[in-house]
Parts: sequence; C-alpha cells; structure tokens
Amino acid sequence: AGQLGDGAAMYLGEVLSPQGERWEIQLKGAGLTPFSRQADGRKVLRSSIREFLCSEAMFHLGIPTTRAGTCVTSDSKVVRDIFYDGNPKNERCTVVLRIASTFIRFGSFEIFKPPDEYTGRKGPSVNRNDIRIQMLDYVISTFYPEIQEAHSDNNIQRNAAFFREITKRTARLVAEWQCVGFCHGVLNTDNMSIVGLTIDYGPFGFMDRYDPEHICNGSDNTGRYAYNKQPEICKWNLGKLAEALVPELPLEISELILEEEYDAEFEKHYLQKMRKKLGLIQLELEEDSKLVSELLETMHRTGGDFTNIFCLLSSFSVDPDPSNVEDFLEKLTNQCASVEELKVAFKPQMDPRQLSMMLMLAQSNPQLFALIGTKANINKELERIEQFSKLQQLTAADLLSRNKRHWKEWLEKYRVRLQKEIESVSDADAWNTDHVKVMNSNNPKYILRNYIAQNAIEAAENGDFSEVRNVLKLLENPFQEAEDFEEIKEGTEEEGASAAAAACAQETRSRLPYCSKPPLWASELCVT
Repeated sequence: AGQLGDGAAMYLGEVLSPQGERWEIQLKGAGLTPFSRQADGRKVLRSSIREFLCSEAMFHLGIPTTRAGTCVTSDSKVVRDIFYDGNPKNERCTVVLRIASTFIRFGSFEIFKPPDEYTGRKGPSVNRNDIRIQMLDYVISTFYPEIQEAHSDNNIQRNAAFFREITKRTARLVAEWQCVGFCHGVLNTDNMSIVGLTIDYGPFGFMDRYDPEHICNGSDNTGRYAYNKQPEICKWNLGKLAEALVPELPLEISELILEEEYDAEFEKHYLQKMRKKLGLIQLELEEDSKLVSELLETMHRTGGDFTNIFCLLSSFSVDPDPSNVEDFLEKLTNQCASVEELKVAFKPQMDPRQLSMMLMLAQSNPQLFALIGTKANINKELERIEQFSKLQQLTAADLLSRNKRHWKEWLEKYRVRLQKEIESVSDADAWNTDHVKVMNSNNPKYILRNYIAQNAIEAAENGDFSEVRNVLKLLENPFQEAEDFEEIKEGTEEEGASAAAAACAQETRSRLPYCSKPPLWASELCVT
C-alpha cells in the first residue's frame, strides 16, 4: 500500500512521567488523516470496545501490551459492512485513546524497501538511508539505552545487540500468548512492536475449546495466523525486520542471531511458564515438556476448555484415593465439549458439490488447483466430514466414558510427576501451599472470551455501558474469585428506555458466570 495501516491514528504527542517513563498518546478513529486513503479514518463502537477491553485484560494478565486510556463514543454514524458480505449497517463512531512507550513497529522500517523484483512495489522512503539511521538511533537510544551505552563506539555491534534483544522479547511475548490461549489474528510486520508489546487489537480472540489450529480471524482463510502458527510467523516477521535494517546491520549477522536466539528463547520461556501453570515449582525435569504436550493432546482429544482446565488443575490432589479421582474427573469432563458442541465445531464448511469438484480438479489439473485451493484446506475439510460422520453415531454417555479414560491416563502421569516434587522437599504442606499459590497466579480464571465481549458490545450499542464497566472490572483481577464482585448498574433517565430493552436481551444471554465455558450460540460469532 506504500504506507502503514488505514490512516485512522492521530499522534497527539508524548508525556514524560515523574519517574522518567515516556508515554506516547494516540487517538484511534478520530477521523480523516493525510493517510486515510479512500476511508474515513473512523472506528466503530464494536471494534473500539474490543480493543479497549483487551488492552487492559492483557496488561492485568502480565503480558506486555499497549494500553487503552479511554473509549469515547458519539451519535455520529458511519456505514460498515461487518462481514464483507454486502450487508452494510450504520454504526456509532467511537474513539480509543491508546497509550504506549512507542507505537513504532517492525513495518515502520519497511518504508525504505527497494522495489520488489516481482511486483515492482517499493517503500515510500526508498533510498533514504539517512532517515533509517535517524530512526534506528532514536529507537535504540530511547528504548534500549543500556545497549546504546554499552556499544556507543561501534554501530554494528550496537545494532546487533538491539536485534538480539528484540528477537528475545518477541519470542517471550509469543510464549506468553500461547500460555493463555491468546490469538492475535493479524500478525503482519505492521502489527509487531519494536519494543516487544502486543499491539493493534483487531480480530483477536482467546481460545475456548483447545484446538492447536484455532483461527480467530474469520477472514484468515488459509490459517496463516492460526494459534499454532504464531511462534513461526513472528519469527518470519523478525526476518523481515532484519532485511529492513540492511545496510545498518548486515543480513549475515542478523540471520545468525535469529537462528541462535529465537527458538531457544521461545522454548525456554514457554516451558518455564507451563511449569508454573502446572505447579511444578521445585524441579525442572526433561520429561516436563512431554507432560505438557500430552496435556494439550488430551485437551484436544476431549475438546477441553483451555482456561478452565488449567484453573481446575490447582485443586487436583496427589492422593490416589479412587473417590477423589472420580470427583475430579467429573469436574474435568464438565469442561469438555459436549456432542452438540463438537457437531458445531466439525460441521462441514464446503458444499459437497464444491468439494467434489475441487477433488476432481486436484487430480486432473494440479496447476489450476494450486491457484484456487490448497491441499491443506481440502484435507482439513475431508477430516471434518469424517469427524462429523462419526459424531452422528456418538452418544453423550460414550463421549463421557471416552473423555474420562483420556483424562485418567494423563492425570496418573501428572500425579507421578507431582510425587517427585513432594519427595524432593522436607515440608510437603509448605510445598503444597506454594504449589497452589503459583498455579492460581499463573492460570487466569477470567479472560475476554468472545461471547463476554459480544454481550458488552450489544448492551453498549443499545445505550447501556454498564456491562463494559463490569467486564473491565473483572479483567482487572483475572486471577481472583469474583465473590465480592458487584455489578455496576446505570440508571440515567435518557439511557433508561434503551437500557431496559438491552437488559431483556442480556438476561437471556449473559446470566452465565463470567468464568463459564461459552454457550452454544457463541460458536456462531465471527470476527473479521
């Protein structure tokens, strides 16, 4: 496009706090800017509430992120075709005030790109190495002062140290995402922060039922940004940043750094975090990685709720008493997908005639097939059909029995591993207290599930903003029981009528506890 983004951000300036912290202030959605192209520079209530709530949710989960200061809406309307399906509607204009130490991205350095050998496209500041040097100097001296100080007499070494640090920060950031089931949705170079923050909340989603191939963005047809692809795509983006830093950092240096550091840092941080989530606080054993992957495999087989399963594990007793195990299995299987939920998840997505045509085309004209479809997508659809067919014969009792068997197998391995922890300490009670404490502070009870955000959005679109405030309050304490949580009620006269109408709809849809796995209607939600 020759520029970054859709031109809806206005940079107001920066504030230096008394502690010397630097905060950039931005408005998102305040109207036309010189970069709005054919668009209007506006954002709507729906997407703004999602950005506002998720920025704060991530911060309180302890994950590096930009922040949201305010969310302001108005009666001005713009037309939006939400699902790009020819059904536009009027939506309220809304502005989010965003705060971060910097909004510079990997993509900011791609404005210097030389012409592409295939498309001929080039960056708007091609051949302006003077600006690249200025920007790199600014980023390193302002946000990586210790690196600037350590290598003030050698720019190549300084730039290499900077690239090593942003590689490690990015690897740790993605590991944090994977450990809470967060999917970003649009991980291009424009949405990667130069200081390692989660940035630009669009079609994101927290995973409910564990599915390694989960796609949160309804318009990501190829699954480029699927949950299990996030580590790989962020590494690819770092490779693009490396290319954009030439000649200030030669590619042979940055590529070596990327290969040396990224995967190792990701694996190390991911496993450290997973040990905490499982309460493995005493020993670091080689077998832990296998235990984690077998847990995720069990979750996948049983359609387990990612967040709630981890939460439950803190109450698992090492005591092998059969009645305790049976009670715990009951709780675990309640967090697994029902037959109805699985039928919705595996419902075939292609018209049978279309699939048949694609399969014939794959045989008769592989070149043409490669242009209009991917083998992976077809295989996935065939797998879906097979699973859906099996589900037609499956009873709830069979599913429950199967799920209990899978979980019993994994829990036995987990019990053996916890026993090793206990055997390595002198005070088992003190260990257990710490074990539970660490698990409860690393496994959130509340996340911004799509259905929770949707309930808040629908109420706000009807003039009642109390649900947004309720959800925000909850997300500010994601690891705590909400026993003392009091819902905020709004009662101004002008909001009264529309709020009453919204309340009726809300009563039927949102009486589930905020920590509940999603209701069946939530599977219909699509975010693009």
